[in-house]
Amino acid sequence: MKHELKPVVLADMAEYQDGAIVSKTIIEKNTGTVTLFAFDQGQGLSEHTAPFDAMVQVLDGEVEISISGNPYHLAKGEMIIMPANEPHALKAVKRFKMLLTLIRSK
Repeated sequence: MKHELKPVVLADMAEYQDGAIVSKTIIEKNTGTVTLFAFDQGQGLSEHTAPFDAMVQVLDGEVEISISGNPYHLAKGEMIIMPANEPHALKAVKRFKMLLTLIRSK
């Protein structure tokens, strides 16, 4: 089955929900994933690690990301790489949307 190809506004593909985190998988392959997230203000992910590098691109709002205990404040249009096996966590300073790209290779 072929997908219809058409331009979309990425940030519009996931809506904010009060008190929640919304996610939408854009691409899921053996080699990696691309996932869109929408976090309500104050929502976050507790500290964890991943076996591969992950790139966060902020599409809207503001987030604080902690990587190996170092805080990074990101806003719309900014990105950061979370290195493999480094503990990281994040919390929505304001409602924010991000695109998370995980490449499963070393």
